[in-house]
Amino acid sequence: MNDSLQFYALLVVVFMLAGVVKGVTGMGLPTVAMGLLGSALSPVAAASMLFVPTLVTNLWQIFAGPSLGRVLRRLWPMLLAVVAATLAAAALLVRADARWSGVALGAALVAYALYSLLAPALRVPPRMERWLSPLVGALSGVVTGATGVFVMPAVPYLQSLGLDRDELVQALGLSFTVSTISLTTGLLLHGAFGIPQLGLSALAIVPALAGMWLGQAIRSRISARAFRFCFLGLLLALGMELMARPLLG
Repeated sequence: MNDSLQFYALLVVVFMLAGVVKGVTGMGLPTVAMGLLGSALSPVAAASMLFVPTLVTNLWQIFAGPSLGRVLRRLWPMLLAVVAATLAAAALLVRADARWSGVALGAALVAYALYSLLAPALRVPPRMERWLSPLVGALSGVVTGATGVFVMPAVPYLQSLGLDRDELVQALGLSFTVSTISLTTGLLLHGAFGIPQLGLSALAIVPALAGMWLGQAIRSRISARAFRFCFLGLLLALGMELMARPLLG
């Protein structure tokens, strides 16, 4: 009984914190949730809880934007590659030893945090998008299928396309939605997602939405730069802990 209460308390705290990050930054819910849950659960168990809260929050983000048709026409090669690669790579998350899939998750978090903290802003010329979009989509799908994290290299790529703020938020929501559905489908095909996981995932909706509301309420009252630095520092610390766990255990 105590273990169950502790688990549900963990679920509430994790998804509320992840919702706050998303409310402030427009992204980060699955990344933060995977990082925090990955410290207590196997990556495949953590990934199975992302489906409902990630889908609900990102669908809202998609349809709140101004130009879904234009964004979709521009990004469909990347999104198609994300679907194919994620479905193929989901077997890695299901079948790999939990310790080493945790290391892969940690490496993805560390890579994203370091890139965001240290790399200069990039701009992809429009002529390169035709071949670069499917390549980025395929690489992102492999990372998503292997780790449950959706950010690398899709997020830096989308940030380099010169989209305006509203289009970028909409593009991120679209990318995360496609990745979420693809990952969950891959887990389902490999027998790692079912009714029990769906029920637990649905329980996370309320704290995730509450966290988003809180994040939006405080967004204008804090320094975006300071919050971003703390957010990336958290991801870096979580990633390093996950990578070090097999050595320490």
